[in-house]
Amino acid sequence: IILVVFAALLIVWMLYEYQITSFLSPSVSQILSKPFIKKLTPTPSKIEFKKFSQEEEFKNYLDEASKATSSRGLSFLNQPRYAEGMKALEAPSAAPAGLGAGEAQPERFSETNVRVASVDEPDIAKTNGQEIYFSPESAAFKCFLPEGCPQGGGKTKIIKAFPIENLSLKKDIEKSGDLFLYKNILVIFSSEKIYGYDVSGETPKESWSIDLEQNAQIVGSRLAQDKMYLIVRSGLNLDHPCPIKPLSVKGSPLEIKCADIYHPTVVLPTEVAYTALTINPLTGETEKTVSFTGSTDSSLIYMSKNNLYVAYSYTENLLKFFLSFLEEKAQDLVPSSMINKLKKLDSYDISMNAKMTELQIIFENHLSSLNDDERLKFENELNNRLTDYYKAHKRDLEKTTLVKLDLGSLEIKALGNIPGQPLNQFSLDEYKDNLRVATTVGERMWIGFWGGTQESANDVYVLDKDLKTIGSLQDLGLEERIYSARFIEDKGYLVTFRQTDPFFVLDLATPKSPGLEGQLKIPGYSSYLHPITKDKILGIGKEGDQIKISLFDVTDPKKPQEKAKYTLNEYWSDILNTHHAFLLDSKHTIFFLPGERGGYIFSYQNDKLELKKAVSDISASRALYINDYLYLLGDNKLKVLNEINWEKIKELEF
Repeated sequence: IILVVFAALLIVWMLYEYQITSFLSPSVSQILSKPFIKKLTPTPSKIEFKKFSQEEEFKNYLDEASKATSSRGLSFLNQPRYAEGMKALEAPSAAPAGLGAGEAQPERFSETNVRVASVDEPDIAKTNGQEIYFSPESAAFKCFLPEGCPQGGGKTKIIKAFPIENLSLKKDIEKSGDLFLYKNILVIFSSEKIYGYDVSGETPKESWSIDLEQNAQIVGSRLAQDKMYLIVRSGLNLDHPCPIKPLSVKGSPLEIKCADIYHPTVVLPTEVAYTALTINPLTGETEKTVSFTGSTDSSLIYMSKNNLYVAYSYTENLLKFFLSFLEEKAQDLVPSSMINKLKKLDSYDISMNAKMTELQIIFENHLSSLNDDERLKFENELNNRLTDYYKAHKRDLEKTTLVKLDLGSLEIKALGNIPGQPLNQFSLDEYKDNLRVATTVGERMWIGFWGGTQESANDVYVLDKDLKTIGSLQDLGLEERIYSARFIEDKGYLVTFRQTDPFFVLDLATPKSPGLEGQLKIPGYSSYLHPITKDKILGIGKEGDQIKISLFDVTDPKKPQEKAKYTLNEYWSDILNTHHAFLLDSKHTIFFLPGERGGYIFSYQNDKLELKKAVSDISASRALYINDYLYLLGDNKLKVLNEINWEKIKELEF
């Protein structure tokens, strides 16, 4: 009986806290054993940052924040040390870096498929047109196991790739992880360290290294404008929160003093400090830093050509939410004396856990005063009214904070706040000084425990240069969630899914009044969208247990069409996990898609999807091209195909 009363408050929080999608029926005592603590200040529409003056002010802020939300401790440290998830336009080929004057130079070569052209992202394969640098086992560092991820092990292969007749394994580096290649320096994100290797000679030599502190985790990194950008989050010690030391460079700790750490001017959930750094990739030295407080939940980064955005999500105060519900919709269900008791309880300066215990006692006393008929009616009325109230107010619970940093100075330019949670960096897009953000609201707020349904919705918000919301489009794909997003100039494309795949075309030409222009409903879903041209969008996802590829025509945005479709007898492709696994070669109008059973090369010429080549004897995780040769990279071998006739030219085992 008590569960009926507390379900609205407790299960919503628990799902948000543990990020699970089904209810496992824990007892009330199990739920209440989680350390809940005090109240959360309702987030205003405009919030700002300021620096702490001293450690005591920082401690007081953390104390208030701990009373405003659940205590997570350092639980995020069980996640991989490199946290960036699914993160794609084909980047233009750059001039080869570090090529010798007497060596043959290719006319073209591919780069990593990235979110923003000219902003590189770390991946397991890089090339300068002559060598291929490949770290086949670094996928272990992208795992999402609750007990943590494998650490260490693996090697990075240095492969002589061009000219093709010289194909050979040059050297191994006894470190593995995601890679950056900048001039003669190969950067390796390996477990708890970042290494910089000079690869200009025959034998790679370690030039520098950066050690992450034990309570630190990399949120993401980028390489642009001759700088490496790194975002690290550090767990906070409530007794001594500062200085924070996220990492050490060449054995020397980077120390961020109390007076250099920013915090919001209102109390928001705070378990960690984020530190953004610019690093010289040639020397490993840090150049500029900025640190600010935030929450550990669902953080991501997005970098445009001018700004760096850090986003993190959190939940508002559920006790306040429940009190508002009782006052607005249930005063006839409970006596006014009970509401007054709950208001008084909310004002106490005690932990949320203690408040929940008191709340249980108050409702036990009320329920014991009801007979069986009254109790049955109460349960059903509470269930239905609470479900309806949640549908109308779900945006008051789930929030995302956005921090905007200037790329040159790393100064904080703006701070914003929106309802819901973005899926990944493709959910954010900067265009003409505005930021467009697609979010899902209510996906983890499960109401079905009381007989209702999960009521999620999808929104798009437009924020100005100061991250103030100036326009919004709400309630796209009710009871669904966003599976993929893409913004191209004044258009936006969203795919939501629960049973079918609604492909939405958004008109964003007027930032203050974004609108839905067209939609198409088809089976399955697309979890990655890639623009082939401005009017042709490739979607890769699943239909049932198979990989599905769709070619969407948005020439008429009011009537989008699925021009072509192809299903593969594959259950999984790494493209569903990372856009880095996708390769587009516009010269030959083909794209590469990895599968568990092999690698696949498709043509998209003449608005058709044609499987040009399937390679079954290699578990290819990446592909890249140099001139007209396509290199397929597997865990223990490499295959080279001629893109003119798709014949195998060479093979190398390693």
